[in-house]
Amino acid sequence: MDETFKDHALEALEQVIDPELGVDVVDLGLIYDVAIDNGVCTVTMTLTIMGCPLSDMLSEDIDSVLSRMPEVNEVKINLVWEPAWSVDNLSRQAKIMLGIH
Repeated sequence: MDETFKDHALEALEQVIDPELGVDVVDLGLIYDVAIDNGVCTVTMTLTIMGCPLSDMLSEDIDSVLSRMPEVNEVKINLVWEPAWSVDNLSRQAKIMLGIH
């Protein structure tokens, strides 16, 4: 796997903000993996809760941000529920922003 691509993709995904929490999807710990294969970028991610009403909006924003990367021709989102998301997934910055200590 191209770690440089993954780093750049994660940096780009920091632009995708969860409007309910005001924190980006990377700092929320929703992104488990980003990989590219022959121009197809696969994002393995979860949501804070099953049936999250923001699922479609977040997917569209993720697609929009990653599609701007020159090596990406297509974005696929692999939504997983294992491992389940928890507050332990939050980055230190997200915990500070959300007042969780």
